[in-house]
Amino acid sequence: MFSGSIVALITPFDSDGEVDYGSLKKLVDFHVDAGTDAIVSVGTTGESATLTIEEHVKVVSKTVEYAEGRIPVIAGTGANATHESLTFSRLLCNTGISGFLSVTPYYNKPTQQGLYLHYKAIAEETDIPVILYNVPGRTAVDMQPETVARLAELKNIVGIKDATGDLSRVAKHRELCGEDFVLLSGDDSTGLEFIKLGGHGVISVTNNIAAAAMAQMVHLALDGQFDAAAALNEKLMSLHKNLFIESSPIPVKWAAHKMGLIDGGLLRLPMTELSGPCQPIVLQALADAGLL
Repeated sequence: MFSGSIVALITPFDSDGEVDYGSLKKLVDFHVDAGTDAIVSVGTTGESATLTIEEHVKVVSKTVEYAEGRIPVIAGTGANATHESLTFSRLLCNTGISGFLSVTPYYNKPTQQGLYLHYKAIAEETDIPVILYNVPGRTAVDMQPETVARLAELKNIVGIKDATGDLSRVAKHRELCGEDFVLLSGDDSTGLEFIKLGGHGVISVTNNIAAAAMAQMVHLALDGQFDAAAALNEKLMSLHKNLFIESSPIPVKWAAHKMGLIDGGLLRLPMTELSGPCQPIVLQALADAGLL
């Protein structure tokens, strides 16, 4: 359940700024039909930073309900305070989720020992598998492979989503953490190369709108059919790049709205709608991928 093409799912809002559960159900069905292997609910792309704790728990719970056992759901539980991550773990442990994805604490820049103790506390709180998430471009802290290796020794820390874009870490994590530790890319642009080097899959933003193509590309790569995977990935490369032309999930929500996957591309402040000059660039990326 922690391999393949995994979507970092957006959280749709209605015109009043409330979570649009009708669109959320439509998104879950879309991914089941497209062959997506798992859903990450309320991660960074799901705007965890602007949801209340109550909304966070309800969105994850509803995602599990809508999935109806057809696709695993991994709950985003990251926070910059350890006690808040523990609260999410307690509130979500009985919802039917398959795992937790927990981002490194952001803004306060903990030491490597602080990171270790943070995740150790989370691992001791629950028996549900925990996936580490390292994205220094958004958190201002970089969890080093040696720290990951220490955490991999804990019984229910099972893998890492690495969004550094540093492909040398694939071999380093494999060497330090062992063959059973799950390695997932969090960087769409280098996801294929990540798998070629021994990764198990991609937790993807592009997957939100190009789910079938991402699933096919990732599955081909995992089967060792790299030339066929590369041909598909080439068509998606403009999306991989331009869905980050402004801070994610601004471009991907705008694109999902244009494709009719959600009723509006609304975000909560301080996130804003995709700016006018960027809109034709994202439209062209959708066209390049054959989605419009």
